[in-house]
Amino acid sequence: MTTFTRDAVKKLSAMLNEPEWMLEFRLKAFEIYENTPMPATSDEAWRRTNIRRFKPDEIGPSVNGDAATSWDIPDFLGKELTGEEVGGSLLQIDGVTRQYELSEALKEQGVIFCDMHTAVSEHPDLIKKYFMTDCVQVSEGKFAAMHGAFWRGGTFLYVPRNVRAAAPLHSVLWSVNGKTFTHTLVVLEESAEAIFMDEYASAEEAAGLHNGVIELLVGDNANLIYAGLQDFGQNMWQFNHERGRVGRDGRLDWVTSMMGTRLTKAFQTLELDQPGSWGRMSGIFFTNGRQHLDLDTQQNHNAGDTVSDLLYKGALREKSRTVWQGMIKALPGSQRIDGFQANRNLMLDKTARADSIPGLEIEADDVACTHASAIGQLDPDEIFYLMSRGIPRKTAVEMSVQGFFDPLMRRIPFEGIRNRIFDRIVEKIG
Repeated sequence: MTTFTRDAVKKLSAMLNEPEWMLEFRLKAFEIYENTPMPATSDEAWRRTNIRRFKPDEIGPSVNGDAATSWDIPDFLGKELTGEEVGGSLLQIDGVTRQYELSEALKEQGVIFCDMHTAVSEHPDLIKKYFMTDCVQVSEGKFAAMHGAFWRGGTFLYVPRNVRAAAPLHSVLWSVNGKTFTHTLVVLEESAEAIFMDEYASAEEAAGLHNGVIELLVGDNANLIYAGLQDFGQNMWQFNHERGRVGRDGRLDWVTSMMGTRLTKAFQTLELDQPGSWGRMSGIFFTNGRQHLDLDTQQNHNAGDTVSDLLYKGALREKSRTVWQGMIKALPGSQRIDGFQANRNLMLDKTARADSIPGLEIEADDVACTHASAIGQLDPDEIFYLMSRGIPRKTAVEMSVQGFFDPLMRRIPFEGIRNRIFDRIVEKIG
């Protein structure tokens, strides 16, 4: 079995026929990976997530380029969810492109939408400029460095200045071999607009690993709606680094839905870099069994007159556990900012556990920053009331859970995405 070695990095780069500069990038990332210890519960960011059972070399990287030849993927994957005709679609199986389309309208606008390996070969100047430079960096930890060395597959979206993408774009990753290291890179230049939906799912096979990076770069006066829907099987370990950067008067509407994996540790960071920057983070999660989900969010106000709004809601069943650690940070001189964060958790079984840890780090004196968290159970009186009206208990529970998530669902601009997420929630209620 191939393991995480320097030779594996070289073999992967050769299999992909990469230019020398990308091989050099990978090898530098591998040096950092090799010299960075595996996270432990003695590290503050990892104190509530123990990964001692994770054995990366028993899984290994995806090197040889083989992907599942079967196209037997779930019916729900790839369905159009935005209420508009999709302008570009990309289906990857185990990081290898199997289907690809881009409309003539988007091509004429100069929109670039392709898999990351095509981007490396055909758009090297853009990739050199934006790939793990100003957004996520390989120095951010063991798994960021692992990704920089072994990344494979993913999506590149580039929208030129003053272009409003004519139609939404949609990317799907389906994993069978359980080794995925995809990279999503979205770049909107000044006054550009786009809608992009990114889906991830996998089969229930042997233990697998998803080590992903998501980079969302929103230029001055640009507007990006990004929805990431994760529904991996409960065999997967997921370690993600995700960051959005927003320029002057730019807007990022960032939706996250997490339903799957055995264990997830995700760092999700919003950087508001210039006056007028606006960012909204909406997170939905549902865990059951022995799932463990740890979301570490940051809202960094790097300039004054910026607005951030975070609302994460989760429901938990059986012996699952969730951790949310949130921080709003205002740098010195970042005056007149408005930052809000809230995490609310619904416990469907007494054996589940949720840790909710909001935080503020404010170094300015003219700000409006608030945070909130709550952990509660279903209201038995509410369930009794619904049942007294002839509604079966299962349906009553579903209605109550739907009511819990409804304020967050209203933030999602597309009914198709809302329906997809809630259908999956109903399945997990059981």
